[in-house]
Amino acid sequence: MKNLVFLTGAGISAESGIKTFRDADGLWEGHHITEVASFEGFQNNPEIVLDFYNKRRKQLQEVEPNQAHFVIADLQKDFNVTVITQNVDDLHERAGSKKIIHLHGELLKARSVENDLLIYNWKDDILVGTTNRENHQLRPHIVWFGEAVPEIENAIKVIEKADIVVIIGTSLQVYPAAGLIDYALNAKHFFYIDQNPAETGYFNKPFKVIAKKASTGMRDLQQILNEL
Repeated sequence: MKNLVFLTGAGISAESGIKTFRDADGLWEGHHITEVASFEGFQNNPEIVLDFYNKRRKQLQEVEPNQAHFVIADLQKDFNVTVITQNVDDLHERAGSKKIIHLHGELLKARSVENDLLIYNWKDDILVGTTNRENHQLRPHIVWFGEAVPEIENAIKVIEKADIVVIIGTSLQVYPAAGLIDYALNAKHFFYIDQNPAETGYFNKPFKVIAKKASTGMRDLQQILNEL
């Protein structure tokens, strides 16, 4: 089977009711990004940071995957599908996708502030004083600004073998995710699904743009892929 790789961003989960990365005024639910998405912000005011992610975790448990997530999972019948996502939700998993790389971490996991390798499945609130057996404070298992992206090497290995690359719901401007396209040297087909697609010319790849929301665009793409 051909290797089909998806790069997904906030736009694919927006239809499920999950808020996109930040508002037009540059704030994220009323907070400056550095307040809630950096280790410095966590050190300065851990209560605000933990409360922010606790609310997002609760919201995640109230939403469901949308048609775009399900179509991606359905394509596993005909392709070797891998999803590389910038999203921290579990909607791809719930829709049935099996191979998923979370570049920016996972909201339903927590980890030790002392040891990045101590990672736990986590659905409850994380509070100041929530610790593991080693008595380490726990934090969201999220890649904050300025932190390394541990899964980037795995993502590169996958996209190097891609025959088809599909980008959904992202501005193509967030690195290192945007830089992954440069490694798709063997891919013959590139698709970009977004209601407000960004410029693709500077990638020097033969992109077919589908200027629709994720669910509608994925239905169109499924038909196209069946004809390749």
